[in-house]
Amino acid sequence: MTFTEVLFPGRHHAVTAFQVDFLQRLLAGTVVDDAGELVPVAEDAVVVWPVTSANHAWTRRNPLPGHRRESLVERVSATAPLPSLVVPVPDVPQHPRFAALVVTTVATALPHRPAPAPGHTVVACSTPAVADSYRALGFTVVGVEDAVDETPAEQPARPWEVVQRLAEGDETWRLIAHPETVAHYERYGVPDLVTELFADPVVSSEGDLTTTRDYRTYAASFQTASARKYEQVGPLLEPGRVVDIGCATGGLLECVAEDARFAESDLFGVDIARPLLDEAEHKKATGVFANPNIWFVRANILNGPVMPLGSVDSTVTVALTHEVYSYGDGRADVEAFARRVHDHTRVGGVWVNSDVLGPDEPDREVLLRLRTDDGATPDAAREDLDDLTADEVAAYVGSLSTAGRMIQFAHDFPRLSGGPFTAARQADETPTWRLRLADAMEFLTTKDYADNWLSECHEQFCGLSMADWRTVLTDVGFTLDPTTTAWRNDWLAEHRFGPTAELLDAGTGEALDWPVTHVLTVARRPLG
Repeated sequence: MTFTEVLFPGRHHAVTAFQVDFLQRLLAGTVVDDAGELVPVAEDAVVVWPVTSANHAWTRRNPLPGHRRESLVERVSATAPLPSLVVPVPDVPQHPRFAALVVTTVATALPHRPAPAPGHTVVACSTPAVADSYRALGFTVVGVEDAVDETPAEQPARPWEVVQRLAEGDETWRLIAHPETVAHYERYGVPDLVTELFADPVVSSEGDLTTTRDYRTYAASFQTASARKYEQVGPLLEPGRVVDIGCATGGLLECVAEDARFAESDLFGVDIARPLLDEAEHKKATGVFANPNIWFVRANILNGPVMPLGSVDSTVTVALTHEVYSYGDGRADVEAFARRVHDHTRVGGVWVNSDVLGPDEPDREVLLRLRTDDGATPDAAREDLDDLTADEVAAYVGSLSTAGRMIQFAHDFPRLSGGPFTAARQADETPTWRLRLADAMEFLTTKDYADNWLSECHEQFCGLSMADWRTVLTDVGFTLDPTTTAWRNDWLAEHRFGPTAELLDAGTGEALDWPVTHVLTVARRPLG
């Protein structure tokens, strides 16, 4: 059997000097298999590089987008030289048939060639589990780095070590990498990108704020609410350069793009969550946005400015600033974010912010009386929710009564959010808790998010009051329009709070009105 094709699958964020040397020796027929026999390769054999997770980028797992990796492989192949073909393979969850997916993707992408098959294709792979999956399909597999007869500590460095050393500031990555990898990285600013990604304390290895959020329901809720939110914020925006920070899947920007006032405007969507931006880019590719002058940027707003100084006419943020508070350093990061928005705003430009809000008297002591007839009321909180699947968490929380959810919330909210929360259960016949007004509203505004319970328990909805917002915005240099206001969502009061809870004065026991729940701030950078 003589092989006419070498299948070399991998994410290929870096190509090492050793890999190039190994592939050249493999093509020359001087590499041996596990049995010590030379692997026969035809003189006109080609290396096929499946670039896996090609549509996944800007994360620690996959710092480079697929097109950058493809161009890197092409450049290395041209200079080595190595006769090569490159095939992007989309990112998929771990699956026992992954090898079959890669083989089928290669066959589909290269219809002018025979599909990869054990009779003419040898697989080069050093990842044991992946290598076994190709062997199970009948392929001959040769190791790459682990083909070297050395102890594991003395084996050649793998591509992920190039990225890891770079992130750690270890300049020896340049000695491991093929020279064309070094040149490619420097040409596209990869060292700074990788350093920033790996140093980010907030974002996960998958490029998201949290690993517990169900993005299907999260994206759907944002999309559904976009038109309603645009009725509130749209008339307050100024044409020109419009930036939606925390844009999710671009639902609000769809409304901006359809508004004739913004036909000549440049629209930018900024978000940190890769799954949401992937959908936004898909919508752009399919022509969803009426204004074609729209761009999406993945950035962590907690790391620094996202737009050039003094370049933005309108910034809009919807349901974002409480996440800045929750996932960052509380009020300090909200202040830093406000300063960044001020700095990128043109003189006369505006920042419109709509979000949840804490009550005017956050520390007021109140009583919260809760229903028990709308679900189960266990004696204690479950402490193993982190070990359950998302569906199992949703089913359990969904089965609890309002009082049962308070018991669970009192356990999950402080440990996940890091926020203050003290609720003392009273000896009343009806389950009643004595607590701060802000803590009561934290629970009431979170209790119905069973589908994203752990994610929502990480977030603090009531960190800032209206007075806090006025101070934050004016301290960084904004002036506030008269349209700035705190308001109560009466739908929530009627459908979520009232049917399940009573809010009482802790001293007199008298019923209290539900406090404000939301804020709309309209902040302008003054002309003078």
